[in-house]
Amino acid sequence: MMIHITRKEHFNAAHRMYREEWSAEKNFEVFGKCANPNWHGHNYNLFVTVKGEVTHATGYLIDLKELKTIINDYVIEKLDHKNINKDVPFMEGKMASTELLCIEIFNQLKAPIEAYEGVFLHSVKLYETENNSAEYFGG
Repeated sequence: MMIHITRKEHFNAAHRMYREEWSAEKNFEVFGKCANPNWHGHNYNLFVTVKGEVTHATGYLIDLKELKTIINDYVIEKLDHKNINKDVPFMEGKMASTELLCIEIFNQLKAPIEAYEGVFLHSVKLYETENNSAEYFGG
């Protein structure tokens, strides 16, 4: 029987939406206050969903302590209290949008999660605010 398990984590990070090749006016026109040259921050909520078969020996898909460790080691420690534009190697050269951050978090987590036999990364959902989120299923 296929089951989906979701782990919620939280981190705080700053970013700025802008393109260096554009003028300050053009950045403000496209990105509004998010182009603030002094950055702005969010209290992100991250939901990581894995899927697979429940094992009879343990009664669960994956030890949630292990899942928490993977998420913390590969994502939270790299993002929490950081500037996404400047301090996060896996975001280097990419726009620091919630959509692209969600995709890159998925990419960071896929291999270490799927190193567990029969466990597959189903999706990553990232809330930038309580009203705005992105979700990525791979591909």
